[in-house]
Amino acid sequence: MICERIKSEGTAHNSYFIGSGSNAAVIDPRRDCQVYIDLAQQKGLKIIYIFETHRNEDYVIGSLELSNITGAEIYHGPGLDWKYGNTLSDGQEFKLGKLRLTAIHTPGHTDESTSYIIVDLSTGKTPVMAFTGDTLFVGDVGRTDLYGHEEATRLASDLYDSIFNKLLPLGDGVILCPGHGAGSVCGSNIASRDESTLGIEKAQNPLLQHKNREDFIKYKAAEHLERPHYFRQMERYNLEGPPLLGCVPLPAPLTPQEFKEDIERGAVVVDTSEPAAFGGAHIKGAYSIWLQGLPVFAGWILPYDKPILLVLEDQSHLEKVVRYLIRAGYDQIIGYLKEGTEGWYNAGLPTENLPLLSVHQLKDKVDLGEDLAVLDTREQDEWNSGHIKGASHIYVGHLEQRLHEVPKDKPVAVICTVGHRASLGASILLRAGYRKVYNVLGSVKAWVAAGFPVTT
Repeated sequence: MICERIKSEGTAHNSYFIGSGSNAAVIDPRRDCQVYIDLAQQKGLKIIYIFETHRNEDYVIGSLELSNITGAEIYHGPGLDWKYGNTLSDGQEFKLGKLRLTAIHTPGHTDESTSYIIVDLSTGKTPVMAFTGDTLFVGDVGRTDLYGHEEATRLASDLYDSIFNKLLPLGDGVILCPGHGAGSVCGSNIASRDESTLGIEKAQNPLLQHKNREDFIKYKAAEHLERPHYFRQMERYNLEGPPLLGCVPLPAPLTPQEFKEDIERGAVVVDTSEPAAFGGAHIKGAYSIWLQGLPVFAGWILPYDKPILLVLEDQSHLEKVVRYLIRAGYDQIIGYLKEGTEGWYNAGLPTENLPLLSVHQLKDKVDLGEDLAVLDTREQDEWNSGHIKGASHIYVGHLEQRLHEVPKDKPVAVICTVGHRASLGASILLRAGYRKVYNVLGSVKAWVAAGFPVTT
């Protein structure tokens, strides 16, 4: 038996390559799917099946892309009007060499959620692995709020049944293979380790200690997680089938003049520099989305109907940036600025800056009573855990829709946890015409480290 976990950075997405004999299957493939082709060639296997655990919300599924290359059949769970592939029935079985794969309908995260159970017939008939998608994670369970608050209780009830009545009875020794690791927006407290078993989760997973159905449902129904705007686009793509890529796109290197002309034609500029570099000098109108924040925050901010231009802190980041964007469905990446911001200002083109404040400078301004607005762009739970007295709170993903709540007649100091989301928030304000905006480097973490007070 061969089993390989393929981890995709940013979305913390886990896909799996499994094989036995001469054949293989892929579970929840990503869109840039060459990695599975390479594995099949290395192992001397033919990919004949592609299994989806559910209609994923946080990335574009690569099933059609991989099927187009390999001819593999696609399967997914019941309950949706899929426009491609085959709909499974509960308990449907497949053979893969010496392996038996059984599809088990495990609704709760979504109605069509399906888990895949592996039995290695060469060693016995006891289940050995469970690919659970977003139903059960290491240290957490799937979110149940994707259909809206009014459906959360029903989904939480289904999730309880799926975990306690369908998955855990498979056996304590069954290896858990979830659809995401730590950092995913599909769970609030996924553990940082990848390895676990159903028995370990039963004993240690905090959510599984709510063994009483009522307590479990109450907890899940009250859970608050942010729902990025791009989820709707992912849901549409993953129901109807996304456009085929053929290969990973290669954006063109553009001279400053070419870059400027594309901006004038309506392209959106994304600067992936770190906040301090963005603050020093950037192209007017650029969004500040640092490299590792791109997989999540691009989907909150960037439109799907406009071409995208890139300003890179390091040209070696190009491939990673492109992969991050296409996994979120952004295919119109038309070019990047040769020599970055330096090439832009060396060509005599104008830049703007984003003034930076230390927490000590912010504290002095607050203590002196300066007419200054402090805007906290963290998530609700972070805000609740402690914030600067007098600050206002708008999560950065909602800021463009709530600009009317931010005063334009006074300076605005933007904060988050360490300054990355604050840089994005500040760039949004600059794009909207705010004239005096600061990014507070270190933000709340530095504020607390300096011994300054917070309130709850």
